[in-house]
Amino acid sequence: MTSETITAAAAGTWELGDLTVNRIGFGSMRLTQNGGAFGNGIPSDRDRAISVLRRAVELGVNHIDTAAFYFSPLRSANELINRALAPYPEDLVITTKVGPGRDPSGEWLWATPGQLRGQVEENLRQLGRDHLDVVNLRIPRSLATGSIAEHFGALAGLRDSGLIRHLGISNVRPEQLAEARTIAPVVCVQNSYGVGARPEDHEFLRACGDQGVAFVPFYAIASAGGDAGASATDSEGVLAVARAHGATAAQVRLAWTLQQGPHVLAIPGTGNPDHLVENVAASALRLSADELALLDSLHTGGE
Repeated sequence: MTSETITAAAAGTWELGDLTVNRIGFGSMRLTQNGGAFGNGIPSDRDRAISVLRRAVELGVNHIDTAAFYFSPLRSANELINRALAPYPEDLVITTKVGPGRDPSGEWLWATPGQLRGQVEENLRQLGRDHLDVVNLRIPRSLATGSIAEHFGALAGLRDSGLIRHLGISNVRPEQLAEARTIAPVVCVQNSYGVGARPEDHEFLRACGDQGVAFVPFYAIASAGGDAGASATDSEGVLAVARAHGATAAQVRLAWTLQQGPHVLAIPGTGNPDHLVENVAASALRLSADELALLDSLHTGGE
């Protein structure tokens, strides 16, 4: 498929609270390094990363996902975003996340409710903003089935004080969304999701749509590759659909994701300018009912 003239507007828009975003955005995690699992790769080329961010905005991307803990030796995603895009376009929505943190040596930690304000202020400082558009509370695996009320309540207080405009949650289960919504409005859920996801994940995506909550998959392209990125091989089903459209497997995965519902937002990340153009072009790729069914069969191990 041709890519150069396609912009992020081709996928349509969604409202994150009172903020309108194009449904295909950009994830900044991979900007900080080349290769390797997250945090263990070679520092990226700074000028190239900055040019990718600027090109994303030129292509209509107005939703960028980031975090203060997205950094590798010599590179910080928030600093790159600030350098590339400030003063920020009026329609640009920057979504960040708190909960996890990394000390100067790179070791991971999990914030207590009382430490979340410091993480919010760190994002504000790095991005050069006086408030954050959307902040996701990222839940660690250790709290996979636990209450998030204390942490989410702390963020709700920061929202009330004006440091945060809207709240979201990440890596959560349906009951945690229900709990959060009793505390403050939730504009988005950011969970791992893509072709081959479990049936319960698909059901959660649908439930979010029923509640008017955006569902924002991460690893929509990488799938099982996770932090390390997309795997070298794709299933024959994905490749067959890609061949039929003259598209890449990554574009097919993104198109399938976007066609799961009007409330689904994609945030593919890359430090490669050519891949950026291809990812944005996927917003115009429409899969047929038969192609969707073929890819849906991967949910149940049909291939």
